[in-house]
Amino acid sequence: MRRVSDMFTSEPVREDEIVSSLRDGVLRLRIDRQQRGNAISPPQRDRLAAQLDAASTDQRVRAVVLTGSGDRHFCTGGDLRHEGAAPPDPDAPRPVGDIVNLITHGMHRLMAAVLDCTKPVLAAVNGTAAGIGVHLALCCDLVIATHEATFIEIFARRGLVADGAGAYLLPRLIGPQRTKELMFFADPLTAPEAERIGLINRAVPRAEFAALVEEWAQRLANGPTVALGLMKSLVNHALDQDRGSALREEALAIEVNSRAEDFTEGLRAFVDRRPVSFSGK
Repeated sequence: MRRVSDMFTSEPVREDEIVSSLRDGVLRLRIDRQQRGNAISPPQRDRLAAQLDAASTDQRVRAVVLTGSGDRHFCTGGDLRHEGAAPPDPDAPRPVGDIVNLITHGMHRLMAAVLDCTKPVLAAVNGTAAGIGVHLALCCDLVIATHEATFIEIFARRGLVADGAGAYLLPRLIGPQRTKELMFFADPLTAPEAERIGLINRAVPRAEFAALVEEWAQRLANGPTVALGLMKSLVNHALDQDRGSALREEALAIEVNSRAEDFTEGLRAFVDRRPVSFSGK
């Protein structure tokens, strides 16, 4: 594993079928397994989690874009054909708790890495998102999809319980009744419909997709990075707290942000009546 200081470079680097590059404050992470529908293997899962953890402490990173290779698939879930990733043989003996440990230290770790990353993460959904791929996109702070993209809670078709934090994420976005409909029937949801019900931020024609992703990524990267990270944390925790706890956390976040350079820059720019220039510190 590389040190944080040299994990990211301006030139694209491909490791464990994840392509990464860091330019203009934007870390771009791309799942590169088109032959498998960009399904995530355990090495990819662990690579993404490590990169997102590293992004949190790398001051060069001010925003993250997560996408898939090609124009057909964003991510079609976990790669069940990868060695060590397939469902266990029901007739084979196994120790109690092994599946719990596998999930806790596997996909749950990846989803937590997205949710807990201190930098804003933008999902650029370029095609089908299925199973874990849906939840990977929804863990991101913002989601842009092409009109051709679909979202499929495919687990019930395979007799599986939805994992990857799906039952945590979806009710918070669209409510429990709509969540159950998507999970029980496993019907494809088009990107325009996902936008209409509030599951994603934008569904756009493919011709406009790359430009909008780049525009949003640069806006995030040029923003007050510390404040954005603190607001991300406040919003992510909001539905899990009582009012008193939420307001105390908000007050603490404001205190922390008041020590940031961008806090001072924002006030000075306002007083001087000039455009603001945030450094991300």
